[in-house]
Amino acid sequence: MSVGLFVDKTHQPAPDELRQALAGSLPLWDDLVRFMRDGCGCDGEFRFYGKNYGWALRFRKWGWALVSMYPGNGLFTAQVVLSPRLVAQAAELPLEAETRGILDSTRDYPEGRWLYLPVSSSHDVEDVQKLVSLKFRGKRAD
Repeated sequence: MSVGLFVDKTHQPAPDELRQALAGSLPLWDDLVRFMRDGCGCDGEFRFYGKNYGWALRFRKWGWALVSMYPGNGLFTAQVVLSPRLVAQAAELPLEAETRGILDSTRDYPEGRWLYLPVSSSHDVEDVQKLVSLKFRGKRAD
């Protein structure tokens, strides 16, 4: 099973297909896209990440990935990669129980933790925003 819905490398999802797939979670998707554009000053680009992940809307700043958003059926998954330093800082954030569980149970890699966060509520969007803000501030401080 893939992270995203659109797994055909030869077909980037069209805006209508994206809206149809996201259905009721489209306003959440739009909220996060707006946050990335207005709050972080970056535009997304669709990228294909292989058959296990599919197409994602990726936001980068300073050559650094902030978040990738994988559209699914009625929801989407936000991928946030946190460095070991940021994992410790994220542990101090007020996060929803599901997000906290994912943060705590995700395996450590040398580059940090790859968090795949299902987004189906405004609370989920807020958690992704908190994690992205942590990355954004961390990079600006470097």
